[in-house]
Amino acid sequence: MTGRQACAGGGERGSPPQKNAWEPRPYPEYKDSKLPWLGKIPKHWEEKRAKYIFHAVEERSITGNELRLAMSQKLGLVPHSEIKEHRLQSESYAGAKLCRVNDIVMNRLKAHLGVFAIVRQPGIVSPDYTVFRPAQSIDPEYYEYLLKSPVFRPELIRRAKGIIEGFWRLYTDDFYDVRLPVPALDEQQRIVRFLQYQDRSLTQYIRAKRRLIELLNEQKQAIISRAVTQGIDPNVRLKPSGIEWVGDVPEHWVIKPLKHWVAINKCALSEKTQPDYSFNYLDIGSVGTGFLIKTPEKLYFSDAPSRARRILKKGDSIISTVRTYLKAIYFVDSIEDNLIASTGFAVLSPKENVYPEYLGYLIQSSVFIDQVTANSVGIAYPAIAETKIGSFNIALPPNKEEQEMILHEIKVKTASIDLSISHTQQEIDLINEYRTRIISDVITGKADIREIKLPAPEPFDERDIRGVNGLNTLSNEYNGVKREE
Repeated sequence: MTGRQACAGGGERGSPPQKNAWEPRPYPEYKDSKLPWLGKIPKHWEEKRAKYIFHAVEERSITGNELRLAMSQKLGLVPHSEIKEHRLQSESYAGAKLCRVNDIVMNRLKAHLGVFAIVRQPGIVSPDYTVFRPAQSIDPEYYEYLLKSPVFRPELIRRAKGIIEGFWRLYTDDFYDVRLPVPALDEQQRIVRFLQYQDRSLTQYIRAKRRLIELLNEQKQAIISRAVTQGIDPNVRLKPSGIEWVGDVPEHWVIKPLKHWVAINKCALSEKTQPDYSFNYLDIGSVGTGFLIKTPEKLYFSDAPSRARRILKKGDSIISTVRTYLKAIYFVDSIEDNLIASTGFAVLSPKENVYPEYLGYLIQSSVFIDQVTANSVGIAYPAIAETKIGSFNIALPPNKEEQEMILHEIKVKTASIDLSISHTQQEIDLINEYRTRIISDVITGKADIREIKLPAPEPFDERDIRGVNGLNTLSNEYNGVKREE
């Protein structure tokens, strides 16, 4: 029993990185590190157990009044107020762990996922975290890159203890036993500067690609909006719909509130779901307007956020009810099992007389989206109730056959646009894979960057880089950091 059922019925800004801007080359000489995850390292590098590089500190707050910091796998260690999700509030934070700038904090429960973060402003963190302080002269940002990198993750998984993955923990003594590479301090600093420079270049490029996707989507939405409000027959007789934001519609179409055409939030995960139940999770950062920005994240119920509750089925459509200006809307056309969405979405399950994919296109039309955003409440965090969305009048062809004909016409007219969006997204994905490889090669000594001369830093938006989150910044920003509920 899963307990899951709870159902109610490099170059200039924005230009492609120069193909040969950086040709990786190896160091002149290597030696065997005898570590499977690391392989060979430059001959002049040292390697040491982590206990000689860091030591855990247990300084505690007396009052709990210091700046409260929270750990996010995407954002790193940031003020608690920047984490846009529901978290339990404690009456007192006395006894929380104090941390200083350049400490590295480890989430013991998620360390095997690379959840480490450098401290950039002093404050307090959960007593369940481990605070490490450099025990020798190091560049902590180099080690943040290393500890968060996918190449190091197998070693963390091997050291973690626990019966099921959702409850694995990495204890301090086990972390201390890990052997880490130790380049000279000036080389660590060069590596960090190089990775930050690369990130700025790639970020500028991918932001331009994101803007292209936005423009393509605007073209697509114009085609969809016309088709779902006036149909495809140019000779059809029209009638006033009585819906200000729709205007005239074919006279044989039926006008009713959305809730008459769909069931809203039909099924949800039970609070009694088994801790080891695994599912694929969609948060608002996973969804664009009509397409997925990233692959759903596999989670265990025990390790999932409390908002991971909406059960999705093939044929459902989802629309964000929080931060509605993001226009996160998606039609579920996959038969993939165990797909769960955030409670930040309303799940619309079409009734018998509605062709599911037609409904998906209707709610992603600009006229419908504009109505949702116009009726949202709040400035920094606008939201709308599912009941409000359900009350919107919409006009639909009375039979599924006509809906299917309109759907076919939309697909024909938007096919080339969809192809362009797909190709552009693939470019973004490839650049993100490239940046991941850069990190891996440089921090493990597979690529020598010592002689590379970097241009003088250009002015850039602070969003372009956040230390080690740098080479994840663009990916995070596009995949959900700015879109997180």
